[in-house]
Amino acid sequence: MEKPSSSFSPGTSSTKVKASSDANTSLSTLNEDLLQNILARLPALPFASAACVSKTWNALCNRILSRPKLSSALSLNPSLPDAVNEVVHKVLSEPIRPYFAIANVGTGFSSSKTLRLIRQSLGSNIPVIVTVANGIMGRDAVTDEFKEVKWGALFSGLGEEAYARFINEGIVLTVGYLPGLKVEAVPLRRPPKASQVPWVDNFIKDIKEYSASVSSRPFPVGIILFGEASSDMKLVLEKLDYAMPMDTVIVGDERGSFDFVHKSGNDSGIICSKKGNIEAVALVFAQDRDRSLGTIRFHVALSNGVSAVGPRYKAASVRPNNTDCSTWLTARREGQLELLDGQSILLDINNLLDNHIESPDLYIGVIKHRKFSTGAEKPMPRTCIAYHGVVGFHVLDRGDEEYLYVDGIGIKTGDFFQFYYSDPNTALASLTKVHDALKNIKLERNSKDFKGDGDSATNVFGGLIFACYGRGESFFGRNNVDSSPFLENFPGVPVSGIFCGGEMVRPCTTVIGQCQGASPISCCLHVYSTVYLAMSYTPPSVED
Repeated sequence: MEKPSSSFSPGTSSTKVKASSDANTSLSTLNEDLLQNILARLPALPFASAACVSKTWNALCNRILSRPKLSSALSLNPSLPDAVNEVVHKVLSEPIRPYFAIANVGTGFSSSKTLRLIRQSLGSNIPVIVTVANGIMGRDAVTDEFKEVKWGALFSGLGEEAYARFINEGIVLTVGYLPGLKVEAVPLRRPPKASQVPWVDNFIKDIKEYSASVSSRPFPVGIILFGEASSDMKLVLEKLDYAMPMDTVIVGDERGSFDFVHKSGNDSGIICSKKGNIEAVALVFAQDRDRSLGTIRFHVALSNGVSAVGPRYKAASVRPNNTDCSTWLTARREGQLELLDGQSILLDINNLLDNHIESPDLYIGVIKHRKFSTGAEKPMPRTCIAYHGVVGFHVLDRGDEEYLYVDGIGIKTGDFFQFYYSDPNTALASLTKVHDALKNIKLERNSKDFKGDGDSATNVFGGLIFACYGRGESFFGRNNVDSSPFLENFPGVPVSGIFCGGEMVRPCTTVIGQCQGASPISCCLHVYSTVYLAMSYTPPSVED
C-alpha cells in the first residue's frame, strides 16, 4: 500500500528560517498543523498506513480520529461486486477505523456473498452483519442524493419468507467508529426441540457477560437487533425489556434474513442464520473500561402509524397454533357477557371503518399482565402491549365457532385488546413530534452546560432509521417522508435505514395512543411505525 511521501513528514520546510528557539517551536507547530490538515484529507486505507509511519504521525492520526464517526452509502448498481465497491469506496473515502459494519441488501443480492466482499475490504477483525430488507435508505454513493427505495414484499402471510417476483438489487452500507465503546455481534441460538424461555435467558446472559468482560458495568449502552424472517421476537423483547436498565437502548428489525461474522476470543467465525438455529443477532455496544474519550449516547424516537378503533375486548376462548405461529380467539366486549365470534367482531370493526377509501391494515393491541424473570430470579409482574396482525376469521373443522385469526402467539384468556388500523394522518402528526424530539438533541448545544465555542457541546454524528414496509411513498403520497425529521434537523450528518417487517425500539420516547395516561405500558415491538436512532457525542470537560 502506498504511503504518504516523506516530504509531508513533520519538521521539514523549504523556507530557510533564522530565528530564536521560540520561532523554531512556532514553525514546528505550524508544520504539525499543516500535516494534520493533509492527513485528514486522506482516504481510510492510506490514512491507516500513514498512522504507522512514526509516533508523531500516529499521534496526529489519533488526534484526527479523536471523535466518533459514522459513514454510510447507498448503491442501486445491479452488479453485486460493483455495488459493494461503490459503497465501500464511499464510506472509506475519509479517515475512519471501522468498529462495526451493517449492510442491508435487496433480495436480488446474496447476503453471504455480500458478507465475503465486505470482509475483504474491511478486514476480519470487526463484527459485520448483512441483512436482506424490503427497502433501503441512504445517500447514493455516486450522486450523493438521499433516496428511500422500497422493493417488492419480502414477507407474506404469517411471516413466511416469500421472495418478490421481481429482482430487487441494491445495498446500503453503514460503518461506525466509536472510540470509548466495544462492539460485538451476539447470536440468539435456539437448540433443536428446546422451549423458548431457556434460550432467550441464555441470549440475555451472553449479552451481559460480553458487556461485563469489556466494561465496568454488566449492561450495554445499546443494542441493534435483527430477527430471522420466521421468528416471533415478542417474548425476546419482553424479556430484554425486563432484564436491561432503562438507559440501554434497543432498536432493530424483527424479521429479516441475515448473515453475520462475530469474534470469539481471538478467532472470527462466519455464522449463517439458516444454519445452527440462529433466530436473531444483536450488535452489542458496551462501554470500554480501558478507554474514555467523552460520552457517546444513543437517542431514540418513534413515529406511530396506527390509530385505535372500536371498543376494548376481553379474550374468551384462545387457541394458539404453534405450527404457523398464529392464534384463534373469541372475545367479549369489555363489561358485556355476550360471546362474539371472529366474523361478528370484524364486521363491527369494518363498519366503523367504512368511510375509508382504501382498506387499512388491521391489528389488535393486546395488553399483557405477565411475570418475567431471567435465570433463577424470582418472577416479577410487568405490563406490556403486543401487536398482532389480523388475518381474518377461521372456522375449525370440529365445531361451528368462527374464530378471530391473528398472527403470533402469547395471548391468554382474559387478556384485553383493542383494534388498531394503519393511519397516515396519525403518522404525519407523530412525525412532527419526532422532529421536535430530534431538535431537542441539537438544542443541547445552546444549553447552560455547553457554553463557549461549541467544541464541548453535544454533537449528533450519525443515525439509523427502521421504517415499516407499509409506509413510504405509497403510504404518504410523497417520497422521503420518513427520513425527513432526521435530514431536516441534521443536514449533512450520515444516516441510513431500511424498510422492515416489525420495528423494535426501547425505550419509547414519543407518546403513542396506548401509552397515554397514568398507567405505564411497555411496548418494544411496533407496527406501521418508524424508529429513529441518533448517536451523539459529548467530549470530556476540561476538568476531566
